[in-house]
Amino acid sequence: MSFFEKLKNGLEKTKSSIFGQVNNLFKAFVKVDEDLLEELEELLIAADVGFESTEEIIEKLRERIKDERLSDAEETKEALIEILKGMIGEGEQLNLSTTPAVILVIGVNGVGKTTSIAKIAHHLISSGKKVVLAAADTFRAAAIDQLQIWADRAGADLIKNSEGSDPAAVVFDAVSAAKSRKADVLIIDTAGRLHNKKNLMDELAKINRVIGRELPDAARETLLVLDSTTGQNAVRQAKEFKNSAEITGLVLTKLDGTAKGGIVFSIKNELDIPVKYIGVGEKIDDLQPFSADDFVKALFE
Repeated sequence: MSFFEKLKNGLEKTKSSIFGQVNNLFKAFVKVDEDLLEELEELLIAADVGFESTEEIIEKLRERIKDERLSDAEETKEALIEILKGMIGEGEQLNLSTTPAVILVIGVNGVGKTTSIAKIAHHLISSGKKVVLAAADTFRAAAIDQLQIWADRAGADLIKNSEGSDPAAVVFDAVSAAKSRKADVLIIDTAGRLHNKKNLMDELAKINRVIGRELPDAARETLLVLDSTTGQNAVRQAKEFKNSAEITGLVLTKLDGTAKGGIVFSIKNELDIPVKYIGVGEKIDDLQPFSADDFVKALFE
């Protein structure tokens, strides 16, 4: 099964609960008027597109209806699809221009951070890259064990230390290993805490200092993993993390388990951080680089 088929199946809940209704809405209205726009607005808010983003979408659609004199519901729907695609922007690739490139992965516990790391590693290994993982979430023994199981499955080397050890020391060892083993990519798992932001910020700053000192010219990515099923709460989480870290991209997990797929639009619009990977299942190849085109197509097809 292609990833697009998986994506379509994975977005079934969002599609049937909300975007299916959007399709029906355009079929039901003979003429394009304010009533149509009002109903559309309600549906988008219900899909967790977010209030601000929905307002913006409706305003852009209203302008296009006026400028292009759209009177046909099908044409108006096509205009909506174009606006939605434009809003997400094209999926940005990871910057892996140096050897090794460094990917720092952050996010609260329970969002699927560790499994996402393994799945990204699997994706990179499948495309011919050598990957080293660093288990710098040393606060939970389970996190290290879990990462080991996934690393074995993905075929990546794991650098780890005992529970409770200094995360920055693990990162130092992992950087040395990545250099000596001539790895293409080093992916670092970090502790998932948001409630104690001071500690988290200090820890990330320390890890970043180690990377900056040991690999001063490395291409860097900081990916924030978010659980799509939490809807607007994920947007709030992203805002919190954005204050503490230079986030370069988002990984959205569990899109197959939610009717809140509209969150993709509000996150991109409100935070201006590109979605780089999306996950639509449990299997190791169920996380793939994000394509705005495919995403919107899967919602409306």
